[in-house]
Amino acid sequence: MHLVRHGEVFNPERVLYGRLPNYRLSDQGDLMATTAADELVERGRAVVRVVASPLQRAQESAAPIAAAYGLSIDTDERLIEPTNVFEGKRMRGPDGALRDLRNWPALINPLRPSWGEPFRAVSKRMLAAIEDAWNSVDEGDVVLVSHQLPIWMVHRTLAHEPLAHDPRKRRCDLSSITTLSWHGDHFTETAYVSPALAYLDPSNDVGAV
Repeated sequence: MHLVRHGEVFNPERVLYGRLPNYRLSDQGDLMATTAADELVERGRAVVRVVASPLQRAQESAAPIAAAYGLSIDTDERLIEPTNVFEGKRMRGPDGALRDLRNWPALINPLRPSWGEPFRAVSKRMLAAIEDAWNSVDEGDVVLVSHQLPIWMVHRTLAHEPLAHDPRKRRCDLSSITTLSWHGDHFTETAYVSPALAYLDPSNDVGAV
């Protein structure tokens, strides 16, 4: 199982886009997505199914992987970005949402978190999607194209770490690949690579929840 994050999004206003529609990959994001596909091919992974979040940036990031293996893209709503009350707002700068006192009640409980879908709910739906994808094939690899926080929730769950965390310390680069394997009666994380590392500096990655 390979959890692939989407590539860079065209976001000149630098807003937190969340589930908002029509946020497509930038030109650099297209290159990032291609590097993820190339990585899987070069590693000799036998990908037999590609599943993506319904959001445009995830579907576009899944496209080069599907093309490389001659597959179609299936869609799973459970892979989507979490909800967030700050969608459409800039978080940083002089007009950032965090400077507006009216937004502070949404920050009262970072452990849940109070600004959006609970971490536990994100983890639960992601793990269910992973298990269903695993059971949907008899052999070969499955690629799930999702978003930073959902993938990070899977990582922390499998590592038996608290789901509450500092968003600035997530290890989930644009177009990164987190690989899971089935061992006995559970999944474990077996690899993490960032094939688009050369494109990350500079890149626009301020829109993640």
